[in-house]
Amino acid sequence: MPGYGDSPPAEMVATAQGRVAFLDRVLQELGMRRPVLISPSMSGRFALPFLLAQGDRLAGFVPIAPVATKDYAAEQYHRVQTPTLILYGDRDASLGPQALQSLRHLPRHRVAVVPDAGHACYLDKPEDFHRALLGFLRELK
Repeated sequence: MPGYGDSPPAEMVATAQGRVAFLDRVLQELGMRRPVLISPSMSGRFALPFLLAQGDRLAGFVPIAPVATKDYAAEQYHRVQTPTLILYGDRDASLGPQALQSLRHLPRHRVAVVPDAGHACYLDKPEDFHRALLGFLRELK
């Protein structure tokens, strides 16, 4: 994502609307129609505004202890009809539970907590993470 890791910052993604436009363009360039958007940690700054603005374009949403969940009101989350799997590790004492407090307002959500895993639960317990993710993906068919 622009501005993260070794990528240079980009003026386009300085606002939530810019981040929505950026993600929209990426999906268009890849030719993706109704993808499942998986959003770990910092990618929440891109995925959450996209979900709220264009969630009907997604087949599903999988937030993994994303940042920026408190930037939006419960009423905004209530309007989203995208099936969602809220995922986090049980040893993620801050972002996991914090994200859940906001994301639980999504009407079509379920929660999966990966046991004995921290913030990067997909790295700590990849088999448990993939089991939860694949179960969710099967339900979307």
